[in-house]
Amino acid sequence: MARSLTGVAVYCASSRGIEPADADMAARTGRVLAERGIRLVYGGGHVGLMGVLADAALAAGGEVHGVITTALHDREVAHSGLTRLDVVETMHERKAVMADAADAFVMLPGGFGTLDEFFEVLTWTQLRIHDKPCGILDVDGFWDPLVAQLDRAVERGLVRAEHRRIVVRDDDVGRLLDRLVDVELPSADEGLDPGDR
Repeated sequence: MARSLTGVAVYCASSRGIEPADADMAARTGRVLAERGIRLVYGGGHVGLMGVLADAALAAGGEVHGVITTALHDREVAHSGLTRLDVVETMHERKAVMADAADAFVMLPGGFGTLDEFFEVLTWTQLRIHDKPCGILDVDGFWDPLVAQLDRAVERGLVRAEHRRIVVRDDDVGRLLDRLVDVELPSADEGLDPGDR
């Protein structure tokens, strides 16, 4: 069943990195979300790929909702031009507010924080804490090793195949959003056996 995407949380690096393709994809993602009338939900910073993403969405007339912790805000990394900026005390609060504000989640290239945030909401989808699909937006095969690891976990019987299908991967942001609208999540009554923990 197709779902509506009014807000999408995007996780990405607070660094620009060294590959121009990463910043290009971040900018394209912000523009496409704005063009489709989808609110961008992100970590609230003006630095790195996060800043590129937000600036592109704003420049295209989009709505941008940032969520940042007090500690990061006080270090002057908060974006000052957003449609909405929520300042929270802890990273746990930040992740929860972002998850509540989004209908789906997308991961761009990033580091520890990006992986942490994405895999937490992915786990929440697996456990049916929410019914929200998760997408990996690839750039030049950046996520190839990660996707191979997910498939390896299925081969080893550590992740169910139906749970692996929660994660949609594409290298085109428009196509990824289309696929997230249509992705079928496992039914809530499937349950988890001890092998899933």
